Amino acid sequence: MEDNKKENDDFYRRQDGDSNDTTSRETKAEPGESKQERPSYYYSYGPYNSAMNNEESAAAHNAGNTQEDVAVEMTPPKPVRTFSYNGSDNGAQDPMRNWQFEQPKKRGSSLKSTFIAFLAGAVVVGSLMFASDRMNLFTGTKGVMNSGAGSSSASSSGSTGSGAVKPTALSMGRPDNIAQIAEQSGPAVVKIETKVKSKATSRGNSLFDDPFFRQFFGDEMPNQQKPKSNTDQLVPGGMGTGFIFEKSGYILTNEHVIDGADEIWVTVQGFEEPFKATLLGNSYDLDLAALKIEPKDGKEFPWLPLGKAEDTNVGDWVVAIGNPYGFDHTVTVGVLSAKERPISIPDSQGTRNYKHLLQTDASINPGNSGGPLLNLNGEVIGINTAVSAQAQGIGFAIPTSTISSVLDNLKNNVKIPKEPAPFIGVTLAPIDKEWVSELKLENTEGAIVSDVVRKSPAFKAGIRPYDVIVEVNGVKAKTTAEVQSKIQALKVNEKATLGVMRDGKKESITVTIGDKNAETTE
Repeated sequence: MEDNKKENDDFYRRQDGDSNDTTSRETKAEPGESKQERPSYYYSYGPYNSAMNNEESAAAHNAGNTQEDVAVEMTPPKPVRTFSYNGSDNGAQDPMRNWQFEQPKKRGSSLKSTFIAFLAGAVVVGSLMFASDRMNLFTGTKGVMNSGAGSSSASSSGSTGSGAVKPTALSMGRPDNIAQIAEQSGPAVVKIETKVKSKATSRGNSLFDDPFFRQFFGDEMPNQQKPKSNTDQLVPGGMGTGFIFEKSGYILTNEHVIDGADEIWVTVQGFEEPFKATLLGNSYDLDLAALKIEPKDGKEFPWLPLGKAEDTNVGDWVVAIGNPYGFDHTVTVGVLSAKERPISIPDSQGTRNYKHLLQTDASINPGNSGGPLLNLNGEVIGINTAVSAQAQGIGFAIPTSTISSVLDNLKNNVKIPKEPAPFIGVTLAPIDKEWVSELKLENTEGAIVSDVVRKSPAFKAGIRPYDVIVEVNGVKAKTTAEVQSKIQALKVNEKATLGVMRDGKKESITVTIGDKNAETTE
């Protein structure tokens, strides 16, 4: 027992650095064998061969040591790094005293710190945005119309009679000043009702008789009533909207709103009785009309300023005010969807070819015609004119750039000259397959001249019926529409070279582009 205890003590004894381990270890020999000193090593127990020579191993085996495991000499391992708390026993200097055990970082603390930092940043940014909005740091002096008709500030443009502009801050998201715009601009928006002699109309429903409505939904409307007799009695004709643009009572609206009217009556907010209006001037091609009402007791009317449509960008918020379906002063909000839109609308007098229109998704319905399209400063940037009956959210307005150029003519009833319309004076038709061999053509490409207007540019250039136009300035035109569009894209008095097939031969004819409006006037 003592021997086993001693061996255990030797096994767990430190390799060095221990004051009790200064002597070499003695190994106890078997009876009859001399004691032999061995150097101090670590040992292990197990079925391994001893490091002694084969003779010693055989002798030990023959001596009957079969029941005792043989001690095997092992190479001492390298010192193992020990765990330390920056100290050592008995004040000895530990070479590993500064070694620290690296513990894993706590992930929860990192996420918590990040979340707190995010909340702090959101609070700071929100505070700065709120302060800039309240202090009006970005919008300058622009804003909605000044409230109150009795405001003491005056300007060259505005509403409620004073034309003053009150600075106000606009939010960076959806505008929050729509209520102010509606309140200040509404009094200057008027309802226009027309009356016609019963013999001149076949309708008795003023709502469906709105020319705006007829343009898109046709002349055959429900609930139509024909007059019982041809009398000169005045009956309701149409209904629309307008707005006062000068405090003395000048009103702008669409021409189709007052077209064919024998009397025009204007209802102004704040006045009990409607005003009978005088038509000053109108333009069928531009679909504009100017009216005048006389103030009572010298009282001025509220009015709206004309802004610049070219300063409004696609995507900007816009506001429309009108009387759709007879609902007075209806306010709708949307954005400017597009600019420079051309559309054509046929009616009983011809075809209105609108150009440079503003497109908006603000709701526009029958009765909105002639009403203002406003920006967020309460300025008129267009006159609501048309809406597509085959789509939702597609409305059109005449821009103020068109209105401003003819406003004086309308007020003074001066005829507005028509825009030049390029033409050459021919009637074109598509080529039938049966005519290919007769006209000695290779295919049906091009447009055949079926008629030539006398003294027109084409007549003077020598173009004759049955000529086939296949090119315009060297560019092939395969259809009648292509020939027409290429000619209309040219400028008046510009010379163009037409490629013409005549008797199976191709000829080049030079034509000077004329003005259709000037030719018609002559």
